[in-house]
Amino acid sequence: MKNANLETIWNEYEHAIHAFLRSKVSNEDDVEDLKQEILLKTYQNLKAIRDDSSVKSWLFQIANNTIIDFYRKRARNQRDNHLIAEDLWFESQEANLKQELSKCIAPFIKALPEEQSQLLASIELEGMSQKTLAEEQGISYSTLKSRVQKGRVELKKLFEECCHFSFDQQGRVTDYHQKNAGCDRC
Repeated sequence: MKNANLETIWNEYEHAIHAFLRSKVSNEDDVEDLKQEILLKTYQNLKAIRDDSSVKSWLFQIANNTIIDFYRKRARNQRDNHLIAEDLWFESQEANLKQELSKCIAPFIKALPEEQSQLLASIELEGMSQKTLAEEQGISYSTLKSRVQKGRVELKKLFEECCHFSFDQQGRVTDYHQKNAGCDRC
């Protein structure tokens, strides 16, 4: 990272991270423990930041993943495996995010050529397995996989025409912003 260091980042975002943690974790001692864990992870991974403008989203991604890990570990440690619904907020959050994103992805998929559009809509939006779709269309599984891969490449090009994306070390999207207001698919 070029311009910021750990102290600068922590001074700027510590209060926001604390508020975020308090909104997800009710026990103040757990909040403080998680905040220390996030600080440590930030220090350990600071060199991964290439663009100073993505620090905030990167930091909150670390915080979100730390909270999810906290609840997963807590669930494993409970002997009776009896969790209350509030403890599973992250699972419903992931399901809601997928629903929201499918609405966003649909216009991009529809912008593809018809064959690719139908193929990706069946797999990505409707959740159909590639094997099942290959059987239904009477083509080999490897042929369908190739078509899906080609469709995904074309879909990625459409996304990149419209938006700029930031990714974490695992290749997951951590942040995005629209390149210009002229993109009518978003």
